[in-house]
Amino acid sequence: VAHDYCYVDAMALELVRRPWEYDVMVTENMFGDILSDLTAGLVGGMGIASCAEIGDHHGLFQPAHGSAPDIMGQDRANPLATILSGALLLEYLAERLGDNRYADAAMVIEAAVEQGFTDGELRPMEFGGTMGTDAMTRAVLNRTGQKGGR
Repeated sequence: VAHDYCYVDAMALELVRRPWEYDVMVTENMFGDILSDLTAGLVGGMGIASCAEIGDHHGLFQPAHGSAPDIMGQDRANPLATILSGALLLEYLAERLGDNRYADAAMVIEAAVEQGFTDGELRPMEFGGTMGTDAMTRAVLNRTGQKGGR
């Protein structure tokens, strides 16, 4: 595994210039928070930034953003970070358990989100669209061939 050391300010510059060159970064919490917010901006914002924290025996998968209690129950939260965190969990399970069905499911989810943006169907409020939490979730589910419900 190739590795290198870098000061956080230089890393921020490199992430903006060439984000595709980096897969994993190990850093202290404070610097990791700053760099993760920066990289979330590169992909469209915190509303679509998923997060995986993987240890030797366990993994934690969650949106990179907070819980947004100020918009709770208003159908305004962008669910994509949560949905994409689920895809990260499936990729982790595929590798951990050696079962490619999990990886296949992750690819279906990721493709549904990517193609939804490409086709202009996914229009979250934070990007100037009108779709709330429920509509965004249903649009992704429809693209995966699944039926959503409460």
